[in-house]
Amino acid sequence: MLNYILSGGIVFFLALPVHSQMRPAIRYKDDVFPAISVQKDLSYVADLSSRSKRRSHLFDWYEPKQDGAPLRPLIIWMHGGGFKFGSKGMEAMRLWSTAFARRGYVCAAINYQLGSKDLRFQFDELVRGCYEAMQDARQAIAYFKNNAGRLRIDTNRIILAGNSAGGMMALQIAYGNDAGILHLIGRADSAQASHGIDPGDIAAVVNFWGGIFQPAWLQDARVPIVSVHGKKDAIMPYDHKGFPLYGSGAIHRVADSLHIPNSLKTYDGYSHELQRQFNPLIHSRGTKKRWVEAGQFAADFLYEELFDGSRKE
Repeated sequence: MLNYILSGGIVFFLALPVHSQMRPAIRYKDDVFPAISVQKDLSYVADLSSRSKRRSHLFDWYEPKQDGAPLRPLIIWMHGGGFKFGSKGMEAMRLWSTAFARRGYVCAAINYQLGSKDLRFQFDELVRGCYEAMQDARQAIAYFKNNAGRLRIDTNRIILAGNSAGGMMALQIAYGNDAGILHLIGRADSAQASHGIDPGDIAAVVNFWGGIFQPAWLQDARVPIVSVHGKKDAIMPYDHKGFPLYGSGAIHRVADSLHIPNSLKTYDGYSHELQRQFNPLIHSRGTKKRWVEAGQFAADFLYEELFDGSRKE
Protein backbone atom coordinates (compact mmCIF):
# COMPACT_ATOMS: atom_id res chain seq x y z
CA MET A 1 0.00 0.00 0.00
CA LEU A 2 2.85 2.35 0.93
CA ASN A 3 4.62 1.59 -2.35
CA TYR A 4 1.42 2.37 -4.25
CA ILE A 5 1.04 5.74 -2.50
CA LEU A 6 4.70 6.60 -3.08
CA SER A 7 4.48 5.64 -6.76
CA GLY A 8 1.36 7.75 -7.25
CA GLY A 9 2.99 10.71 -5.56
CA ILE A 10 6.11 10.44 -7.73
CA VAL A 11 4.04 10.36 -10.92
CA PHE A 12 2.03 13.37 -9.72
CA PHE A 13 5.11 15.47 -8.99
CA LEU A 14 6.87 14.42 -12.20
CA ALA A 15 3.83 15.57 -14.13
CA LEU A 16 3.81 19.02 -12.55
CA PRO A 17 6.63 20.53 -14.65
CA VAL A 18 5.04 19.26 -17.85
CA HIS A 19 1.68 20.74 -16.92
CA SER A 20 3.23 24.04 -15.88
CA GLN A 21 4.94 24.37 -19.28
CA MET A 22 1.72 23.87 -21.22
CA ARG A 23 0.26 27.01 -22.79
CA PRO A 24 -2.78 27.68 -24.92
CA ALA A 25 -2.29 27.56 -28.67
CA ILE A 26 -1.42 30.95 -30.15
CA ARG A 27 -3.03 32.04 -33.41
CA TYR A 28 -0.51 32.57 -36.24
CA LYS A 29 2.16 30.67 -34.28
CA ASP A 30 0.54 27.30 -33.55
CA ASP A 31 -2.06 25.03 -35.10
CA VAL A 32 -5.36 26.55 -33.96
CA PHE A 33 -7.85 25.28 -36.54
CA PRO A 34 -8.27 21.51 -36.96
CA ALA A 35 -9.92 21.84 -40.36
CA ILE A 36 -9.37 23.99 -43.43
CA SER A 37 -11.13 24.44 -46.75
CA VAL A 38 -9.44 24.55 -50.15
CA GLN A 39 -10.87 26.08 -53.32
CA LYS A 40 -8.89 25.11 -56.40
CA ASP A 41 -8.31 26.66 -59.82
CA LEU A 42 -9.54 30.16 -59.12
CA SER A 43 -8.18 32.98 -61.30
CA TYR A 44 -6.47 36.21 -60.34
CA VAL A 45 -6.88 37.83 -63.77
CA ALA A 46 -10.00 38.70 -65.73
CA ASP A 47 -8.60 38.09 -69.24
CA LEU A 48 -8.42 34.34 -69.82
CA SER A 49 -8.26 34.41 -73.59
CA SER A 50 -5.97 31.40 -73.99
CA ARG A 51 -5.45 28.04 -72.36
CA SER A 52 -1.89 28.92 -71.34
CA LYS A 53 -3.10 32.08 -69.60
CA ARG A 54 -5.79 30.13 -67.83
CA ARG A 55 -3.20 27.78 -66.36
CA SER A 56 -0.63 30.47 -65.59
CA HIS A 57 -3.01 32.71 -63.68
CA LEU A 58 -4.78 30.20 -61.47
CA PHE A 59 -4.52 29.96 -57.70
CA ASP A 60 -5.68 27.66 -54.92
CA TRP A 61 -7.24 29.30 -51.86
CA TYR A 62 -6.69 27.86 -48.36
CA GLU A 63 -8.54 29.15 -45.30
CA PRO A 64 -9.39 27.85 -41.84
CA LYS A 65 -12.90 26.57 -41.31
CA GLN A 66 -15.13 28.27 -38.73
CA ASP A 67 -12.83 31.29 -38.57
CA GLY A 68 -14.71 34.30 -37.27
CA ALA A 69 -11.90 36.84 -37.69
CA PRO A 70 -13.11 39.81 -39.77
CA LEU A 71 -9.69 40.21 -41.43
CA ARG A 72 -6.94 37.64 -41.90
CA PRO A 73 -3.27 37.99 -42.91
CA LEU A 74 -2.57 36.62 -46.39
CA ILE A 75 0.43 34.58 -47.51
CA ILE A 76 0.93 34.36 -51.28
CA TRP A 77 2.91 31.16 -51.94
CA MET A 78 5.01 30.94 -55.12
CA HIS A 79 6.43 27.60 -56.22
CA GLY A 80 9.94 26.68 -57.29
CA GLY A 81 11.13 25.12 -60.53
CA GLY A 82 13.64 27.55 -62.04
CA PHE A 83 10.88 29.47 -63.88
CA LYS A 84 10.60 26.46 -66.21
CA PHE A 85 8.70 23.87 -64.18
CA GLY A 86 6.33 23.55 -61.25
CA SER A 87 2.83 24.59 -60.24
CA LYS A 88 0.66 25.65 -57.32
CA GLY A 89 -0.17 22.00 -56.70
CA MET A 90 3.37 20.93 -55.82
CA GLU A 91 3.73 19.01 -52.58
CA ALA A 92 5.60 21.80 -50.78
CA MET A 93 2.95 24.36 -51.74
CA ARG A 94 0.18 22.15 -50.38
CA LEU A 95 2.11 21.40 -47.19
CA TRP A 96 2.88 25.04 -46.27
CA SER A 97 -0.47 26.44 -47.40
CA THR A 98 -2.27 23.87 -45.26
CA ALA A 99 0.00 24.38 -42.27
CA PHE A 100 -0.34 28.17 -42.27
CA ALA A 101 -4.11 28.04 -42.81
CA ARG A 102 -4.32 25.91 -39.68
CA ARG A 103 -2.46 28.68 -37.86
CA GLY A 104 -5.09 31.22 -38.92
CA TYR A 105 -3.67 32.67 -42.11
CA VAL A 106 -5.37 32.62 -45.47
CA CYS A 107 -3.07 31.32 -48.20
CA ALA A 108 -3.05 31.62 -51.97
CA ALA A 109 -0.79 29.22 -53.86
CA ILE A 110 -0.40 30.78 -57.30
CA ASN A 111 0.68 29.72 -60.74
CA TYR A 112 2.68 32.08 -62.94
CA GLN A 113 4.01 32.08 -66.48
CA LEU A 114 6.83 29.62 -67.13
CA GLY A 115 9.52 29.79 -69.77
CA SER A 116 11.07 27.20 -72.03
CA LYS A 117 11.42 23.68 -70.68
CA ASP A 118 15.00 23.58 -71.98
CA LEU A 119 17.08 21.96 -69.26
CA ARG A 120 20.02 24.28 -69.91
CA PHE A 121 19.92 27.00 -67.26
CA GLN A 122 21.59 30.25 -68.30
CA PHE A 123 21.80 33.41 -66.21
CA ASP A 124 20.08 35.69 -68.75
CA GLU A 125 17.23 33.21 -69.04
CA LEU A 126 16.93 33.04 -65.24
CA VAL A 127 16.66 36.83 -65.00
CA ARG A 128 14.06 37.03 -67.77
CA GLY A 129 12.05 34.21 -66.21
CA CYS A 130 12.09 35.89 -62.82
CA TYR A 131 11.11 39.26 -64.28
CA GLU A 132 8.14 37.83 -66.20
CA ALA A 133 6.98 35.74 -63.24
CA MET A 134 7.14 38.85 -61.04
CA GLN A 135 4.63 40.60 -63.28
CA ASP A 136 2.15 37.79 -62.69
CA ALA A 137 2.76 37.88 -58.94
CA ARG A 138 2.09 41.61 -58.97
CA GLN A 139 -1.20 40.97 -60.73
CA ALA A 140 -2.04 38.49 -57.99
CA ILE A 141 -1.21 41.05 -55.28
CA ALA A 142 -3.44 43.62 -56.96
CA TYR A 143 -6.26 41.07 -57.25
CA PHE A 144 -6.16 40.19 -53.56
CA LYS A 145 -6.03 43.85 -52.53
CA ASN A 146 -9.00 44.64 -54.78
CA ASN A 147 -10.96 41.71 -53.34
CA ALA A 148 -9.84 42.12 -49.75
CA GLY A 149 -13.33 42.82 -48.41
CA ARG A 150 -14.89 39.72 -49.96
CA LEU A 151 -11.97 37.47 -48.94
CA ARG A 152 -11.53 39.12 -45.51
CA ILE A 153 -7.87 39.94 -46.09
CA ASP A 154 -5.89 42.29 -43.88
CA THR A 155 -4.12 44.32 -46.59
CA ASN A 156 -1.58 45.56 -44.05
CA ARG A 157 -0.36 42.00 -43.63
CA ILE A 158 0.26 40.59 -47.09
CA ILE A 159 3.25 38.25 -46.99
CA LEU A 160 5.16 36.95 -50.01
CA ALA A 161 6.55 33.45 -49.65
CA GLY A 162 8.17 30.82 -51.81
CA ASN A 163 10.84 28.20 -52.25
CA SER A 164 13.72 28.42 -54.73
CA ALA A 165 12.41 30.43 -57.72
CA GLY A 166 9.41 31.42 -55.59
CA GLY A 167 11.71 32.78 -52.90
CA MET A 168 13.56 34.74 -55.58
CA MET A 169 10.29 36.28 -56.74
CA ALA A 170 9.35 37.29 -53.20
CA LEU A 171 12.72 38.96 -52.58
CA GLN A 172 12.86 40.76 -55.92
CA ILE A 173 9.30 42.08 -55.61
CA ALA A 174 9.93 43.38 -52.09
CA TYR A 175 13.43 44.75 -52.67
CA GLY A 176 14.32 44.81 -56.34
CA ASN A 177 13.38 47.22 -59.09
CA ASP A 178 12.55 46.49 -62.69
CA ALA A 179 15.21 48.81 -64.07
CA GLY A 180 17.93 47.07 -62.09
CA ILE A 181 16.72 43.60 -63.03
CA LEU A 182 16.49 44.40 -66.76
CA HIS A 183 19.88 46.11 -66.66
CA LEU A 184 21.42 42.78 -65.61
CA ILE A 185 20.60 41.34 -69.04
CA GLY A 186 21.27 44.50 -71.04
CA ARG A 187 17.67 45.29 -71.93
CA ALA A 188 17.53 48.60 -73.78
CA ASP A 189 14.26 49.53 -72.05
CA SER A 190 15.66 49.11 -68.54
CA ALA A 191 15.87 52.86 -67.89
CA GLN A 192 12.13 53.26 -68.55
CA ALA A 193 11.07 50.41 -66.28
CA SER A 194 9.16 51.14 -63.08
CA HIS A 195 9.20 49.33 -59.75
CA GLY A 196 5.59 48.13 -59.95
CA ILE A 197 4.99 47.47 -56.24
CA ASP A 198 5.54 49.80 -53.33
CA PRO A 199 7.66 47.83 -50.82
CA GLY A 200 5.33 49.17 -48.14
CA ASP A 201 2.60 46.96 -49.57
CA ILE A 202 4.52 43.85 -48.44
CA ALA A 203 4.53 43.03 -44.73
CA ALA A 204 7.23 40.33 -44.83
CA VAL A 205 9.09 37.87 -47.05
CA VAL A 206 9.43 34.13 -46.45
CA ASN A 207 12.46 32.98 -48.44
CA PHE A 208 13.03 29.24 -48.56
CA TRP A 209 16.38 28.63 -50.34
CA GLY A 210 15.93 31.55 -52.74
CA GLY A 211 18.22 34.47 -53.56
CA ILE A 212 18.51 38.09 -54.67
CA PHE A 213 20.37 39.41 -57.69
CA GLN A 214 21.97 42.34 -55.88
CA PRO A 215 22.26 42.53 -52.06
CA ALA A 216 22.70 46.32 -52.35
CA TRP A 217 18.97 46.47 -53.18
CA LEU A 218 18.27 45.66 -49.53
CA GLN A 219 19.03 49.27 -48.62
CA ASP A 220 15.99 50.45 -50.62
CA ALA A 221 13.31 49.03 -48.29
CA ARG A 222 12.78 47.59 -44.82
CA VAL A 223 10.66 44.48 -45.28
CA PRO A 224 11.28 41.73 -42.68
CA ILE A 225 12.86 38.59 -44.15
CA VAL A 226 12.91 35.06 -42.78
CA SER A 227 15.10 32.59 -44.65
CA VAL A 228 15.88 28.88 -44.53
CA HIS A 229 18.70 27.41 -46.63
CA GLY A 230 20.90 24.34 -46.94
CA LYS A 231 24.57 25.26 -46.70
CA LYS A 232 25.62 22.81 -49.42
CA ASP A 233 23.04 24.07 -51.93
CA ALA A 234 24.53 23.67 -55.41
CA ILE A 235 21.45 25.02 -57.22
CA MET A 236 20.90 28.29 -55.36
CA PRO A 237 24.12 29.34 -53.62
CA TYR A 238 23.91 29.70 -49.87
CA ASP A 239 26.06 32.82 -50.14
CA HIS A 240 27.56 33.88 -53.49
CA LYS A 241 29.32 32.12 -56.37
CA GLY A 242 30.77 34.27 -59.10
CA PHE A 243 27.69 35.80 -60.74
CA PRO A 244 24.94 38.20 -59.59
CA LEU A 245 22.95 35.83 -57.39
CA TYR A 246 23.20 35.94 -53.61
CA GLY A 247 21.63 33.38 -51.33
CA SER A 248 20.29 33.47 -47.79
CA GLY A 249 23.68 33.68 -46.07
CA ALA A 250 24.58 36.87 -47.92
CA ILE A 251 21.08 38.29 -47.46
CA HIS A 252 21.25 37.68 -43.72
CA ARG A 253 24.65 39.33 -43.43
CA VAL A 254 23.66 42.45 -45.39
CA ALA A 255 20.25 42.70 -43.72
CA ASP A 256 21.93 42.61 -40.31
CA SER A 257 24.28 45.41 -41.35
CA LEU A 258 21.27 47.51 -42.41
CA HIS A 259 19.28 46.62 -39.27
CA ILE A 260 16.50 45.01 -41.32
CA PRO A 261 14.48 42.56 -39.20
CA ASN A 262 15.51 39.12 -40.42
CA SER A 263 16.30 35.60 -39.31
CA LEU A 264 18.08 32.67 -40.95
CA LYS A 265 17.91 28.95 -40.25
CA THR A 266 20.82 27.06 -41.81
CA TYR A 267 20.90 23.33 -42.48
CA ASP A 268 24.54 22.23 -42.57
CA GLY A 269 25.16 19.30 -44.88
CA TYR A 270 21.98 19.75 -46.90
CA SER A 271 21.49 20.87 -50.48
CA HIS A 272 18.60 22.39 -52.43
CA GLU A 273 15.10 21.80 -51.06
CA LEU A 274 16.82 20.67 -47.83
CA GLN A 275 17.74 17.34 -49.41
CA ARG A 276 20.99 15.45 -48.93
CA GLN A 277 21.25 15.14 -52.70
CA PHE A 278 18.87 17.31 -54.70
CA ASN A 279 16.20 15.38 -56.58
CA PRO A 280 13.21 17.42 -57.80
CA LEU A 281 11.01 14.32 -58.18
CA ILE A 282 11.55 12.38 -54.95
CA HIS A 283 11.06 13.87 -51.48
CA SER A 284 11.97 11.65 -48.56
CA ARG A 285 10.24 11.60 -45.21
CA GLY A 286 13.24 13.42 -43.76
CA THR A 287 13.02 16.15 -46.39
CA LYS A 288 9.35 16.74 -45.65
CA LYS A 289 10.12 16.81 -41.92
CA ARG A 290 12.63 19.60 -42.60
CA TRP A 291 10.00 21.46 -44.67
CA VAL A 292 7.69 21.32 -41.65
CA GLU A 293 10.51 22.66 -39.45
CA ALA A 294 11.12 25.46 -41.96
CA GLY A 295 7.45 26.38 -41.81
CA GLN A 296 7.47 26.54 -38.01
CA PHE A 297 10.64 28.66 -38.03
CA ALA A 298 8.96 31.09 -40.42
CA ALA A 299 5.74 31.11 -38.40
CA ASP A 300 7.63 31.98 -35.20
CA PHE A 301 9.42 34.86 -36.94
CA LEU A 302 6.24 36.24 -38.53
CA TYR A 303 4.41 36.08 -35.22
CA GLU A 304 7.14 38.06 -33.46
CA GLU A 305 7.41 40.65 -36.24
CA LEU A 306 3.77 41.15 -37.15
CA PHE A 307 1.60 40.13 -34.20
CA ASP A 308 3.53 40.14 -30.89
CA GLY A 309 2.67 43.50 -29.39
CA SER A 310 5.07 42.94 -26.51
CA ARG A 311 8.07 42.75 -28.83
CA LYS A 312 10.36 45.75 -28.57
CA GLU A 313 12.21 47.12 -31.58
